[in-house]
Amino acid sequence: MINSNGLSKKEVEESRKKYGTNELLQKKQKSFFHQFIETLGDPIIKILLIALAIKTVFLFRDFDWFETLGIVIAIFLSSLISTISEYGSEKAFEKLQEEASKIKCKVKRSGKLEEITMDEIVVGDIVKLETGDRVPADGIIIEGELSVDESSLNGEAREAYKEKVTGEVTDKNLVYRGTVVYSKTAFMKVEKVGNATYYGKLALELQESNPDSPLKLRLRNLAKTLSKIGYIGAGLVSLSYLFSQVVIESHFSLPLIINTVTNAPLMMGYILYALTLAVTIIVVAVPEGLPMMITLVLSSNMKRMLKNNVLVRKLVGIETAGSINLLFTDKTGTLTKGKLDVIGFISGSLKKYNTEVELSIYPKFHHLLKLSLVYNNESNLVEGKAIGGNITDRAILNFVHSAIPNARIIKQTPFSSKMKYAATVIETDKKIQLFKGAPEVLIGHCVSYLNENGTKETLVPDKVLAKVNDMTKRGIRVLAVAYNDRYDYKVMDKLTLLGFVLIKDEVREEAIEGVKMVQEAGIQTVMITGDNKNTALAIGKEVGIVTSEHDLVITSSELGNYSDEEVKKMLPNLKIVARSLPQDKSRLVRISEEMGLVVGMTGDGVNDAPALKKADVGFAMGSGTEVAKEASEIVILDDNFLSISKAILFGRTIFKSIRKFIIFQLTVNMCAIFLSIVGPFIGVETPVTIIQMLWINMIMDTLAGIAFAYEPPLKEYMREKPKKREENIINRYMMDEILFTGSYSSLLCVFFLKSSFIQQFFRVDPSDKYLMTAFFGLFIFMGIFNCFNARTNRLNLVANLYRNRAFWIIISLIVVVQLFLIYFGGSLFRSYGLTLRELVVMICLAITVIPVDWVRKIYLKRTKQVTGV
Repeated sequence: MINSNGLSKKEVEESRKKYGTNELLQKKQKSFFHQFIETLGDPIIKILLIALAIKTVFLFRDFDWFETLGIVIAIFLSSLISTISEYGSEKAFEKLQEEASKIKCKVKRSGKLEEITMDEIVVGDIVKLETGDRVPADGIIIEGELSVDESSLNGEAREAYKEKVTGEVTDKNLVYRGTVVYSKTAFMKVEKVGNATYYGKLALELQESNPDSPLKLRLRNLAKTLSKIGYIGAGLVSLSYLFSQVVIESHFSLPLIINTVTNAPLMMGYILYALTLAVTIIVVAVPEGLPMMITLVLSSNMKRMLKNNVLVRKLVGIETAGSINLLFTDKTGTLTKGKLDVIGFISGSLKKYNTEVELSIYPKFHHLLKLSLVYNNESNLVEGKAIGGNITDRAILNFVHSAIPNARIIKQTPFSSKMKYAATVIETDKKIQLFKGAPEVLIGHCVSYLNENGTKETLVPDKVLAKVNDMTKRGIRVLAVAYNDRYDYKVMDKLTLLGFVLIKDEVREEAIEGVKMVQEAGIQTVMITGDNKNTALAIGKEVGIVTSEHDLVITSSELGNYSDEEVKKMLPNLKIVARSLPQDKSRLVRISEEMGLVVGMTGDGVNDAPALKKADVGFAMGSGTEVAKEASEIVILDDNFLSISKAILFGRTIFKSIRKFIIFQLTVNMCAIFLSIVGPFIGVETPVTIIQMLWINMIMDTLAGIAFAYEPPLKEYMREKPKKREENIINRYMMDEILFTGSYSSLLCVFFLKSSFIQQFFRVDPSDKYLMTAFFGLFIFMGIFNCFNARTNRLNLVANLYRNRAFWIIISLIVVVQLFLIYFGGSLFRSYGLTLRELVVMICLAITVIPVDWVRKIYLKRTKQVTGV
């Protein structure tokens, strides 16, 4: 027995204790400090932390404060920037959720109607629902009836009709949290609150952790590779140093070797220095500027993407977008406008008219049609805009653009899901009964149709229904419009058909272009929709998802009959899943990720949230539900599918920028390692001093990272195949350039230091201070010129460089600072100035890295090998 007075204050407290509140419980958000600590788990940063620990524990006596400070700054800044970006995004979404929970609703308690916040609702409450209200919890209609928008739950744009429960409870009597009332008024008894609601259960699914991003996996593999190189290099340097000090310095004399080995203080000094060399090699081998560069490139592009209506919630989501090779997309609100529009009218003679005004040349027919469309309608025109009623009535009223005839409404029978039609009796110069509803219902009661000239003709039902079926197969919803001009209004018989209103959730024009761009990028696009198979197929063909007879279009029930292994076999040809359920989306995402695919998922409804969360990158629509936005990595603010293709382009650009920086930095690092190993054997103990290395490794590499972070997105990137999830971050092209240019740079450095031919161009000094000043400049300028080599696979090194002003500014700044250090660095930087002749010779040698790399690029192009990052 339902208490029509609602719950008393005591009953509210009892219900709250028994069933809980209507608040959606969420996992505790990580603190800023906790998120900062988590960022230290970056694979590259881990290696730097290990090196830092070794230096601190074992080498405290000879502690190198400058290099150590450099490592600490690199770790701190990259972690801080990343944490600030993501923490800020999470706080913004917490605020959105807080605002959503403050939505007011009307509830009957102790016989009075009062307004409370959504979170205060309890099981057993009687809630009044009116047009425009958001349903606060799951419940049963106990009085009245409603037209409800459930698109956020099931993805369908059409309204759902809900009525008072009279016996066994069915879906027609149930309303769900998060849905919106289109029209009418009803009272609902709350059955479930908070996380027990359908909406809440979906929110609980979002607590699952995200899969590791492709970038994280690639960086992990890169860290393993670099750490192996670093450890091997460190071991070789340590052994070679110890061999040199113990064996070579003892002139291979066994007694002298034994004396050296047994001299504990001496050996401890050798071992500590060998350990110092080992740590130095590890630090040099690891591109410590990479974590900061990745954070900078993601952060800077996040701001650029916002200008293109793409809001990035999680930084790594940008790069992941560029790695997508399979994109599951929702239909309603994503590929389509998400609202119904009348796209035309078909008369009883089966002629199609795109606008109501086109019928104005047939006065009698036009007048009668307008009466039917305007008065057999629960919406009203206010200042030329339809308000009230359900979405279908508003769409029909917006179709009428000419003057509305006057009439008096005598009786109205609202649309009922049982009857499947609406009827209205009006009076103008005579009484007329107007009908609007499902064609299969009304056509059976029609005996004639009114032609455009206003004459009744015999109706052939089969011919008319064939036309209706043809429209339905094209994804168009059809409503029949008929009338009865007899006076017996109790009998629905011998009606005259006026025609059919064609209603459709129209495809976004930009969606067609967006789908084309995504598919040209080699990304398979699969539409998942709650619509029937025919409607889904029609939309799929219209937007360009279905283009071949081999493309698979299946329903949810068909999908459920296949095992995971069978789905994996058919997935490459799958294009549409119709009549889908929320679990279908999550299952397809899981299966695709098991196949090693990088999966993207678009959506806007609550039903899309679990799949958005499970996908590698989720794209939520800006007009979508807050749950969908929270589950996603990226929010498309303008609901434009074309913006998704822009996000993919930015993602690919970012990955290329990261690869370009890696080429640049590992080339510099390779040269530095080579000099560290070879230097002692060629009589140059410190080719590059610690202070100079600090400038090279920290300032120059960080600045170069900023320069590469602003590389422009080129449309040509969208013609490349997507990268595989397991693809290494260093490809064959990169390895070739690093080894080739790195080897040349290393040999050039040795040649510069030991060649008498080179030395004759520089002033003679017992300490070779001018030669070493020039060598410092040579090392830096080789890196500067190699920046141009690394950023493009073209021979034209300045191609598209005008679109990256940051590059010019940063490179100019490095040049200015380096020239300043050469002339004013003094003993701190071991720089004592150069004459103009010496400076020119040094720069001419440094610039040779460009023509040498041209040779490599020309060879690759002629042999048609991999020609880019």
